[in-house]
Amino acid sequence: MASSSTSSNPKSFKYHVFLSFRGEDTRKTFVDHLYASLKQKGIHTFTIRDNEELEKGKQIDELFKAIEESRFFIIVFSKNYASSSWCLKEVTKIMECQDEKEQIAYPLFYDVEPSDIRYQTGPVGRVIFKHKTNEQIKKWENALESASNLVGWNLKNISNGHEAEAIKIIVEIFSLKLHSHHLINDENLIGMEHRMQDLEWSLMIGLNDKARMIGIKGMGGIGKTTLARAIFNKVSSHFEGEDVREVSEKKGLQSLQEKVLLDVLNDEHMRVGSVYDGKKIMKMRLPYIKILLVLDDVDNAKQLEALAGDWFKDGSRIIITTRDEKVLLAHGVKVNWIHDVGLLSDKEAVSLFVRCAFNGYNIPDQWCIDLSVKLVCYAAGLPLTIKVLGSLLRGEDVIVCRDVLKRLETIPNWETLEVLEISYDGLEDDHKEIFLHVACFMTGLDKDTAIEMLDSCGFSAAYGLKILEQKSLITILNDELGMHDKIEELGKNIVRRSHPHEPNKHSRLWIPEEIEELFSGDSGTEAPTCIGMELDAEELPPEIIRKGLGNLNKLRYLNVIGGFGVCLPSDWTFDQTKQYVPNSLQFLGWNGYPGLSLPQTFRANNLVGLELPRSRIVQLWERGERKVLKKLRFLDLSDSMLRTLDLGMTPNLESLDLSGCDDLTELHVPAGCQQRLVHLDLVGCSRFTSFLFIKRLESLELFSFPKLSVHVECLEELPRDSRNNLPMLQFKFNYFKEEEEPSSTGSGFKCVYLDLKPCTKLESVSGSICGLQHLRRLRFYGCIPEVPNDLDVLKCLEKLTLSSTHIKCLPDSVCMLKRLKSLRLRDCMHLEELPENLGCLESLEKLSLLSTSIRRLPDSICMLNRLKILRLQSCLLLEEVPKDLGRLACLEKLNLISASIKYLPDSICMLKQLESSAT
Repeated sequence: MASSSTSSNPKSFKYHVFLSFRGEDTRKTFVDHLYASLKQKGIHTFTIRDNEELEKGKQIDELFKAIEESRFFIIVFSKNYASSSWCLKEVTKIMECQDEKEQIAYPLFYDVEPSDIRYQTGPVGRVIFKHKTNEQIKKWENALESASNLVGWNLKNISNGHEAEAIKIIVEIFSLKLHSHHLINDENLIGMEHRMQDLEWSLMIGLNDKARMIGIKGMGGIGKTTLARAIFNKVSSHFEGEDVREVSEKKGLQSLQEKVLLDVLNDEHMRVGSVYDGKKIMKMRLPYIKILLVLDDVDNAKQLEALAGDWFKDGSRIIITTRDEKVLLAHGVKVNWIHDVGLLSDKEAVSLFVRCAFNGYNIPDQWCIDLSVKLVCYAAGLPLTIKVLGSLLRGEDVIVCRDVLKRLETIPNWETLEVLEISYDGLEDDHKEIFLHVACFMTGLDKDTAIEMLDSCGFSAAYGLKILEQKSLITILNDELGMHDKIEELGKNIVRRSHPHEPNKHSRLWIPEEIEELFSGDSGTEAPTCIGMELDAEELPPEIIRKGLGNLNKLRYLNVIGGFGVCLPSDWTFDQTKQYVPNSLQFLGWNGYPGLSLPQTFRANNLVGLELPRSRIVQLWERGERKVLKKLRFLDLSDSMLRTLDLGMTPNLESLDLSGCDDLTELHVPAGCQQRLVHLDLVGCSRFTSFLFIKRLESLELFSFPKLSVHVECLEELPRDSRNNLPMLQFKFNYFKEEEEPSSTGSGFKCVYLDLKPCTKLESVSGSICGLQHLRRLRFYGCIPEVPNDLDVLKCLEKLTLSSTHIKCLPDSVCMLKRLKSLRLRDCMHLEELPENLGCLESLEKLSLLSTSIRRLPDSICMLNRLKILRLQSCLLLEEVPKDLGRLACLEKLNLISASIKYLPDSICMLKQLESSAT
């Protein structure tokens, strides 16, 4: 992107402003300063002052052409203006354009009264008298009269006649007018209006607070630069210096510093000797100028250190666009001021496509509607792809467009992928591998499941996924991995592009036809680079699967999908003497695995993750075989036919899911063998009768029980000494009967997290729950009419959530929870009031009331000195908030959406930390 502080020129006009003036009166004074200020603001201004081609002797036609090509006119009337026939011809032509075209003239009266121009009296009357014999005098007089009647400025009435201040005001007015015109004509602003509104809220133009740094984050081609440019054009007139700068490693930090300083300070002689010198100059010069600076396409922290340090004047705004959120966070940009650029809606996408493909006209009749929709769907809301497709198909007929669309199904458009691949190229090698794994196999998976799969393959998955998210290559919403269609297409293209017709040379395989070709041709041993495979058992014959899998000697990741009993005949079993699964596997996932045990030939000595849900497996190994899986960390045999499991064969497990194993009767846990097990799920194991093994699980943090009536009794069997030695546990209770409640879970267990969701039929909660002395998080869910009165004994409680309950009020004991940081009440439609002493919650940082029947808030909430977030959303009966709300000195977010509050107290102006509010 080129450096510029200008708005894009409106397409209809060559010049933004035409300056008409009498040289002998104002050339070296007022007009000279006005012209310089307009130029500094990037307003393209025509004046005879510096256009040599219009010096004396040149044709008047050229002057008239310049007038016709100007959007606005400033006519500087002075005492001797009418003495010049040249000036009189200018003003006459200007008034013709004013009448006939969408051009606007503004008179500016310099040391002369408007009435003198209007009626040609006083000094104006005297100087125009000499033209009385000219045949055009009547036209000139009418032009002067018409121009003087227009809305304009009398210089002596602006800022008490101070010329410098008057020029500043006039220039700002034209900057705003040009922006308005720019918005109407700028094709790039499709879909940008509401995005700009969100950004403007963070910018808070006009507030002279500490300089703000605002981040714009998103994947390549999504419109970050367009958004930054649009907001720059809109608000730049409010600043004393502006610059838009593309930040690129190729240009060098020293050169970038020099260009920023040159543009912001308007100093053509600015030179920077080194990056260190550049920082010194910025620290010395920039604290005295309120500036707007856009740093586009930043990709590392060093760039921000060199260009955006702590040297800006109050009120300045720095907008940073990047694909990598980590760069923003590392530089201290507040999370609330980082804006994700969203994809275009279907309607916006169609509008942009029509503009690019048909120059803004409606789709021609010969275009099939479904074809247009398919093209837009292919782009999946990505502006870059839409523009590329529009340009590619401009002027083509329907047949060509169909061929292009068909080609795109197998061969991606390189222009889009080239832009997107910049983010991929910036990854470290192991993060590239994680990216390719996600693109080929894992979109739509639960995040925790994906982490287990990737960890099994030797990756540092949690950190790697965070990096990919920060670089806008993946999304994680509701704990689910997502990836834009074009980025997924990029990943798969990277895997296939070197050898598109030789699947045996691909690092990952997922296309059924290619897998069948590989297996059928006995070429499995010729796939030395294949490390990952996902195959659908419903797409391939059983014999093909049996024949091909064992030959992939380098395979580390294998995930077989397909329903139980669909992939293989119901009476089919493995021939245990054949090698069906390669020993190189680190992760094996097989939904509906058909064997009664693992293949005898499978050594599994590299296996880290094993997921065989809904399988026929009865035991890990048959015939009494005892292969110890020393590397196995994650085991999922949920909803299988498992009868018994010896955890002595899996000594290093971290997660074990046996939920839904109805036939499971015994879990053998030898002493000292399970030092790392963190998560154990036995929900649905209805035949279990004893949980005494729990005392041997020293690292256990989350234990999901099968049924409350069973586990309470079994836990009570444990000696009290054993209970006190248990780790800090998180309990999740499931399958409540209507009459059951957690009545005795508190006796001695160090429970830190108690979640009663989805106990939807729970009608009461015993007060003994308050015996959980170490409880930090507690969530009530269901039809309970009240909560225990003695909650104040939960001294460690930090988070309390009530969801969809029938409670009418909270007990006063809640106000005694000195460590409580979060209080959340959601969908409690019977809740009518809060305790009056709620302000005693001295540690409370977040208070959320969503869809309650609260009518008023206690005044004491204004005493919550640490409160950062206050949400009063959809509280339809709430009509006012306390008048001293401004005393919440730490409040950063205020949400009053769908409440019935009619006005906010004046004290809200005192909330210095408030970053966002919604009403």
